[in-house]
Amino acid sequence: MQYRLLTAFRGLFAGVKYEHRKSTLGDYVASFLYEDLVDLGHSQRLLDRVNSGRAALNTANKTVGKSARRGDGTFGEVVPGVATVVVPDFTVPRARIASLEIGTETKILAKAMIKQIDRVINDLRAQSEEFKKCNPRAICVALIGVNGSDYYESYEGTRSFRTDGKVQKHPAQESSQARQRLLANVQDSYDELLILPFSARNVPPYDFAWENESELKVQYAAALSRISREYDSRF
Repeated sequence: MQYRLLTAFRGLFAGVKYEHRKSTLGDYVASFLYEDLVDLGHSQRLLDRVNSGRAALNTANKTVGKSARRGDGTFGEVVPGVATVVVPDFTVPRARIASLEIGTETKILAKAMIKQIDRVINDLRAQSEEFKKCNPRAICVALIGVNGSDYYESYEGTRSFRTDGKVQKHPAQESSQARQRLLANVQDSYDELLILPFSARNVPPYDFAWENESELKVQYAAALSRISREYDSRF
């Protein structure tokens, strides 16, 4: 099975310059989680609700009548009487939702991981609480890309900054510690926390590789199966 979320994540780096300032990248990747859940087909209830237009992805990531910080991918029960929109090449429709059922938060750590790890941990934990404020039964999912390349180049406008291994640590020098701290401090806040270990230097020709693609696919498939089972149980 080809997992569309993993393909979408790869597309952020492979053959293109990764622009970390683009705020919509997390939304884009998270939207494919729901496509993969439908393609897997392990939750008949989710399939029935998507196909009937009763459940949809909310691209604004807000629940009508509920005040909460937006996540990257919110899925749930459509507001009665509100039309759904089907986007080309997607199965899951878009609509305003009345009740959050699955909330997804996406983070990508490409460089300077330890410098920002406390903020990332706090953001992830806070977002989980926001999902649960909207619906205590919501299934909470975290997707975290962690780079492990031997060096990395980032961009700010016309300027570029390459890691030197000293003042600016290379991703490979920090990735293991970053993963350990994420698992130790965030895992309990989410029903599913999936780390996506990858390698990208962000320089031409913009190569990309998964650290262990076969194992990642197994881990992702297992997460999809568990989310499907939880969906049938909770909704």
